Amino acid sequence: MLPTLHPALLTDEQLQSQCELRTQRRSGPGGQHRNKTSSGVFLLHVPTAIVAEATERRSQAENREIALVRLRLRLAVEIRTPSILDGPVDDDEQDYRQRGARTSLKIGQRNPARPAVLALILNDLHAVGGKPSAVATIWQTTSSAMVRFIQSYPPAFALLNAIRKHHGLGPLKAVP
Repeated sequence: MLPTLHPALLTDEQLQSQCELRTQRRSGPGGQHRNKTSSGVFLLHVPTAIVAEATERRSQAENREIALVRLRLRLAVEIRTPSILDGPVDDDEQDYRQRGARTSLKIGQRNPARPAVLALILNDLHAVGGKPSAVATIWQTTSSAMVRFIQSYPPAFALLNAIRKHHGLGPLKAVP
């Protein structure tokens, strides 16, 4: 039996079906229209109790999209699932791995695949004790590119250094 798919890899519909949506009036831009609609969005991922919010836009639909991306990033950092180093992976996971490898991890901030690739890399790093050089070959990239990609999301970089500390390794320094 194949391992469970990481929640950051789920489609928008699948992920939203696992979430509770709450809207609320929040302060933010909008001038005289402020606090007249419930445009603030809070997504609770029920299986993990992880919450993401977006309140900065006047549009509830825009805030929902932003909250979903933030939820994916939080899931990528906070949830670990088995790595490819632990055994076979599902076809969807393999697809994300191939997409990430083809880009040499130059994945833009707005690319919808970014949280999924980040989750898979963190799973791999967790499996090898936080050694980017051991994972870089799997992703067909360099250790520097791997660290650069991870440090582009500070909570992921902090997690990597926590993993390294747990395994008796020193912290990584930011790559320019």
